[in-house]
Amino acid sequence: MPRSKTKSGVKIATYNINGVNGRIDSLLRWLKEARPDVVCLQELKTEDHKFPERTLLNAGYHSIWQGQKSWNGVAILSRYGEIQETRRGLGGDPHDIHSRYLEAYINGIVIGCIYLPNGNPFPGPKFEYKLKWIKRLTSHAKKLKGFDLPVALIGDYNIIPTDQDTYKPEKYIENALFRPEARKLWNALLKLGWTDAIRHLHPENIIYTFWDYLRNAYGRNAGLRLDHFLLDDNLRSRLLSAGVDKDVRSWKHSSDHAPAWIELADQTKKT
Repeated sequence: MPRSKTKSGVKIATYNINGVNGRIDSLLRWLKEARPDVVCLQELKTEDHKFPERTLLNAGYHSIWQGQKSWNGVAILSRYGEIQETRRGLGGDPHDIHSRYLEAYINGIVIGCIYLPNGNPFPGPKFEYKLKWIKRLTSHAKKLKGFDLPVALIGDYNIIPTDQDTYKPEKYIENALFRPEARKLWNALLKLGWTDAIRHLHPENIIYTFWDYLRNAYGRNAGLRLDHFLLDDNLRSRLLSAGVDKDVRSWKHSSDHAPAWIELADQTKKT
């Protein structure tokens, strides 16, 4: 089952909930069992006024969110108390109204919660929007690197970084999640000095965070790794462990994603 956080560490998770109100029972069950300190949620699929703030507060989590009726919406939850929001949305396109980026300062760490565009169907305007959005994220990531603060960019990137991150690479050749144009921009982002936390700790392991609802994908372990933690140098030095609570995907009425998590050493116990 999901592991509880270390006594002297910080546990941060990401979970594409795929409809927060429809899956609130599963979310509450996982929060109780896994006990993450900070959680980034994506695909809220709810308007702002319908976000379950009170329910989550009763479960011990403060929250900030930016809702949207369908498909989009991001939130950050914290067991540390009130959350200091620092940004919502990315610059570079004043006409972009999608809810895809939310940023906060929590317990000494800048947390960026990301729901990167899917980009399908390829080719087409949705894919072009995806590429432009990644470039906007990269521009903001460069600015964050200039601050003397630990930073984590966390969420559903809708990018399969390598062949290792999909059960069948040939199936996704024409899929926006695996197109070389998107992976090239992903690698350019990493080259700015960001560390893919899960792959950093598990360079050889087959790890997936998403299984389609169709064709018994979960039962066949026909998965993809789409949910990522990008850490700056400050946090990479504190990284203790990382994993995926895969069994949550098998729960009744679950999201097609499973929660992924990392554990960091306290600031006073850097490794």
